[in-house]
Amino acid sequence: MSILQHIFSDYYDLIRTLTLRLVVVENIDKMVHCGDFSRGFALYGCSHCGKLKFVPFRCKSRFCPTCGNLYSRKRSTAMSFKLLNCRHRHCVFTIPEQLRIFFLKDRSLLSDLFHSVRDVILRLFSKMNRSENFTPGFIAVLHTFGRDLKWNPHIHVLVSEGAAGNRTPWRKVSHFNFNFLRFAFRTALLDHLAARLGPSFNPMKSLIYKLCPKGFYVYAKPNVCNPHQVANYIGRYLGRPVIATSRIDSYDGQSVTFHYNRHEDGVLVHETLSAMDFIKRLIRHIPDKHFKMIRYYGLYAKHHPQMPYFRYAIHPGKRKILRSFNRWRDSIALSFGLDPLLCSCGHTMNILEIYHHHTALFHHYLKDPDSS
Repeated sequence: MSILQHIFSDYYDLIRTLTLRLVVVENIDKMVHCGDFSRGFALYGCSHCGKLKFVPFRCKSRFCPTCGNLYSRKRSTAMSFKLLNCRHRHCVFTIPEQLRIFFLKDRSLLSDLFHSVRDVILRLFSKMNRSENFTPGFIAVLHTFGRDLKWNPHIHVLVSEGAAGNRTPWRKVSHFNFNFLRFAFRTALLDHLAARLGPSFNPMKSLIYKLCPKGFYVYAKPNVCNPHQVANYIGRYLGRPVIATSRIDSYDGQSVTFHYNRHEDGVLVHETLSAMDFIKRLIRHIPDKHFKMIRYYGLYAKHHPQMPYFRYAIHPGKRKILRSFNRWRDSIALSFGLDPLLCSCGHTMNILEIYHHHTALFHHYLKDPDSS
């Protein structure tokens, strides 16, 4: 049981007294019971010596530290398969603190955050040549958390440093206009919010223009993100969970201490919260069901007509073997150097039975093969 499971298990009854979204209740319940044998397991056995091994099923929740880490690796692998064989720019689109509460009260507005970023990037490349209408490939990932776990929605974007035009197959682009990104993102987002929220948002819109005369902060400086390093880069910056268990320093049953490097100056900060406050900070970052936290635009949009004509960063012939690294057996072997199905006698174990809700599925289907 991980330290997060301990914290949520100890306060499970108290958590259920809170007014929570249904998706939060579901994810907490999954995470607390992740690896519980009563929820199901696979039975492996060695045909040589008769030794048995029981492997519990996992919850598959992104909120779970174990399953969420595996989900992030799988998503990072899938994202890396999409990327073209060119340099990419990592950009971060942030919003002022005064606007964050609107996205917390109405989470559907997070889609408008995506749409604003999409419109700005497409316009940045399109205005280079109106007739060509250059289109880059970019992947946007939503993070709702800051390093201190507070509510801070922002968008990480991986943009190709190049674009395809109507007549020109490919044009390399190494200069990103910072001023345009700042001002255009401010205008696009405020217009989207005003259209969604109506006249009641107008006073806040005027205030934001006064508080942010130079636009919203957008990080888009050149970074080392070439095709050979892109998979590791995605996993480090785009695919990470809300908090890694390694960042939790201690838990004494009442309070939780965790650490992070402060973004402004890189100073290591240790913060201690009551267990319930720590839990409340975490659960607000559980996304709504079916909400897409990762979105593909431009050349990386699904079934884009020009994609078959480009070279990918990762050759299609390598994808099968890379996907295999995320399978349970292979990932454990790579992480710990041990084959989980290798018996102490030196032979490989075989699966004997799968149990789900106290039912032996292999035996059930052999007994009644037509059952559904």
